[in-house]
Amino acid sequence: YYILLNTKAVVSTQSTGTKTWQLAMNLNPSDGHIMDFATGWTENKFIGTYADALSKDFLDRVVWNTQANFIALVRHQAGEADAVKVFRFVERGRSLLSRFQEMNPGRVVATEGGPIHESISSFAQNLADDPVFSVGGDLAFNWAYTNNGHRIVLTGGHLSAADVNDDGTRGIGNSFYCNPLTGEQFCSVSQHEISIISYPTSDGKYIQGSDHGYGEEKDGPVYGNYAIFVSEDAEKFPQPGFKLTLKVEV
Repeated sequence: YYILLNTKAVVSTQSTGTKTWQLAMNLNPSDGHIMDFATGWTENKFIGTYADALSKDFLDRVVWNTQANFIALVRHQAGEADAVKVFRFVERGRSLLSRFQEMNPGRVVATEGGPIHESISSFAQNLADDPVFSVGGDLAFNWAYTNNGHRIVLTGGHLSAADVNDDGTRGIGNSFYCNPLTGEQFCSVSQHEISIISYPTSDGKYIQGSDHGYGEEKDGPVYGNYAIFVSEDAEKFPQPGFKLTLKVEV
């Protein structure tokens, strides 16, 4: 049984008919495949398999090209959701592919009004330094500064200035040694899939799991898989404890 730690939602003014979320991406920070800044987000190709869509890195090319007005970030344990945030995009009717291809100059605050729905299980662990659920604000895409890039960050966290090379931003789809305006990774160093909100960078203890490059990076704990769902019209998501599928109806 799940007890909600907190929940927030806005009342929809739309019709009460069924609405659908579609799984666009899943990230497992310890499956041996690194979805860093340079991998997958802009390449318009399928990654993974439907059979392992909620247990390994996965990108559905069809959904990635689908127009979306809402996005849900869902942390889950073996497919069972334990934390959810839903956001409304500023620009309606664009695909995730088009949004993540917008790299130059990047630094796009992609949603507005903060999370319009948020729910976290009282049994959820590792919330204090989670890169999504310990940080407030809206979603920003393609956060670029000097030779660093992060595909998804929250505006309530540390957002490095464009000309400051402090390796200080934490998020999802990360590189500290790339050209963030083109998406080119310079070599297999200083790249990782999912961050922990931890400083300084020099100790290497800011990474979830084992999916990272070589150098100062060290294997870290895994807080869960992180799934990205999109929808044209759904403003809420099932509560924690829900067993995820490729399509979720609300």
